[in-house]
Amino acid sequence: MKVLPILKYGNEILHRKAEPINNINEAIVELAQKMVQTMHAAPGIGLAAPQVGVGKRLITIDLSVGKDPSKLIILINPEILEEEGEEILEEGCLSLPGISENVARPSKILVKGIDLDGKERKIEAFGILARAFCHEVDHLNGKFFIDRLSYLKRNLIKRKILKQIKEGKW
Repeated sequence: MKVLPILKYGNEILHRKAEPINNINEAIVELAQKMVQTMHAAPGIGLAAPQVGVGKRLITIDLSVGKDPSKLIILINPEILEEEGEEILEEGCLSLPGISENVARPSKILVKGIDLDGKERKIEAFGILARAFCHEVDHLNGKFFIDRLSYLKRNLIKRKILKQIKEGKW
């Protein structure tokens, strides 16, 4: 199976809210499989469908980056039900290559979604897993981790990206 191209910051689809998935069909299952391969190849620990050009509410997360198949999580229409605590850690993004910043996220969350078999799943996540869920759900809502930074930091990063675009490096 072929890996999908990962869209970069500035692409319109990344800045729009993704649509819910109402029917788990062969196309959704195939998309999820391609997303997993793309995420592992990048390599990354999470990927949202808009990052590969599909405006649907589907995420993949694998903290093991493909080393432990039991760690793979695929969720359709994920929702964060509860948040607790706060951790500030460095965060990056496959759609913002070469950019990372410290971002405040909940240290514990409860997330609900549907797996590829159509079963509802609730997952209590801590630390990096909680951060990954928050990051990917942000993507489904048209947000990036830089949107959680101060106005000044966010604008410095946006100017850096614009410069790279003008130089043909983005």
